[in-house]
Amino acid sequence: MPYPDRILYEVTRPARYTGGEWNCVIKDWEKTALKFALCYPDTYEVGMSNMALPILYEILNRPPDVLAERVYAPWVDMEAALRAAGIPLLSLESKRPLKDFDVVGFSLDYELTYTNVLNILDLGQIPILAAERDDSHPIVIAGGSCCLNPEPMADFIDFFVIGDGEEALVELLDTFREWKQSQATRKELLKKAAAIPGVYVPAFYKAEYGPDGMFQSISPTESEAKPIIQRRIADKLPPPATRPIVPYIEVVHDRGAVEIQRGCTHGCRFCQAGILYRPLRQRPQAEIIQAVGELIANCGYDEVSLVSLSTSDYPKIEELVASLTRQYKDLSLSLPSLRLDSFSLKLMESLPSRRKTGLTFAPEAGSERLRRVVNKGTTEDKILETVAAAFAHGWRSLKLYFMLGLPTETMEDIEEIVQLVAKIRAAGRGTKGGMPQVRISLSTFIPKPHTPFQWVAQDSADNLNAKHEVLKTGLRRKGSHLSWRDPGVSLLEAALSRGDRRLGRVIYAAWKSGSTFDAWDERFNYPNWLDAFAKSGLEPAFYARRERSLDETLPWAHIDPGLTTEFLKREYQRALKGEETPDCHYNSCNACGLERLNADCKRKLGA
Repeated sequence: MPYPDRILYEVTRPARYTGGEWNCVIKDWEKTALKFALCYPDTYEVGMSNMALPILYEILNRPPDVLAERVYAPWVDMEAALRAAGIPLLSLESKRPLKDFDVVGFSLDYELTYTNVLNILDLGQIPILAAERDDSHPIVIAGGSCCLNPEPMADFIDFFVIGDGEEALVELLDTFREWKQSQATRKELLKKAAAIPGVYVPAFYKAEYGPDGMFQSISPTESEAKPIIQRRIADKLPPPATRPIVPYIEVVHDRGAVEIQRGCTHGCRFCQAGILYRPLRQRPQAEIIQAVGELIANCGYDEVSLVSLSTSDYPKIEELVASLTRQYKDLSLSLPSLRLDSFSLKLMESLPSRRKTGLTFAPEAGSERLRRVVNKGTTEDKILETVAAAFAHGWRSLKLYFMLGLPTETMEDIEEIVQLVAKIRAAGRGTKGGMPQVRISLSTFIPKPHTPFQWVAQDSADNLNAKHEVLKTGLRRKGSHLSWRDPGVSLLEAALSRGDRRLGRVIYAAWKSGSTFDAWDERFNYPNWLDAFAKSGLEPAFYARRERSLDETLPWAHIDPGLTTEFLKREYQRALKGEETPDCHYNSCNACGLERLNADCKRKLGA
């Protein structure tokens, strides 16, 4: 049954919880054998902008014997209302409590949503700890980028799907069907799931630690459990979702979206997405054009985003843009993730009737030396040439992203950010319309698992604050607007990112103390998390700010992302020498390890 009006009247944005949107799928609950709840551990507005959920929603709702419904994290006012009334968190489609579903699946894309996962389970009347669930409870699964290191969430998830989930999910459906029909036990299901490539069942593994607190090993305890979990890689992109649900309220990305390619070969050494989504797989142009047309027809969108990690790398992207604008006259195209070069600018200029409100680029570092270290070797001349052309063509606003605390960074590198911004502003002087606005967004470098910088220590708070002061003073003089997140957020993100299984008790303690929506500035409670670490006998700096030796066993070593540890070590050593690694899409194979697994990589090598 739907939430009572007395609850919805008490909360902000009640349409987050009503469901019934255009294109949602509602099946007969009693006549459908297998029931999935797809959960995104953030608000409706954020979750409805996620690209993975519409794909999974479509795949699961395709078979007649399966239904999939959505659940998002209720905002704090709705949570309070639910708890006060004793009402469980309900799905949007059929208004059923989570405990009534067979499978509850979470998309884990950001570490600071972990406490929301616990909160959703609790509100859905499902035991939070996997060890406390019995045969009467749903199976709780998870996928997404955070699963490259699943250990911090191992206490709460029955099994993880590592890598591309589209094909794995179809294989899992047969296992779930057999489980339901045979009325097998929970453990029997988990054993069969563990045999599927890419599936990790943490209860079937034992983690061991040394007397000094150092992680030592993780090993299988059941014969079905694989010593190494190989990331699932779809050789071909699945069909795009062209009938996504259209929300009643404005969401973060309020437009259609088509994934034009998956993967990136630039090899930025700090970028985990560049690891997770390798190898590069590109959607045929005709399929993209057809998908855009179906999105317009099925959803009424007048804006569509062409999504990838580096959109300007799509082959003949200018031809694709021209075809789309010619075929769909009133369509506005969004091109995220463009490189900082003149080609990207020319591409933006080709978009019809586009208001020149702003451009966004990510130099990442102020000096050419540091850009070589992170393998993002854009020269200063190219940057200045691009922004000068942008200003000359009427662009009035520029947003630049930089990282603080990158490996080998010095104060001279920080000063070079100030100098680079000054040169960029100088390029805008005298242009028509007055001085363009230059905004600077700073983030703190987070060492991520399975990247060449996974062994690096995160910079200390004192160093980061000193660097921020230099930039704040220098950029204020240059008249540029500066934004920067709390370093405590970055410390927590790094600790959760590089953590081991013991962090489960930290996450649990933080949630019990009231931490939810930690990714939201107004909700982030740093002292609460420090207290949770202290109660658990752990320290965030041990995980975030400790440099790892290259021969240290890492908590995520049993997850094979496809790229070998030897390649990552080689890249780390090249970074320390300031040596760049060329893009393997246009140059010879860099022997990252994917040539073992991917058909296109094998063909390129002539294997």
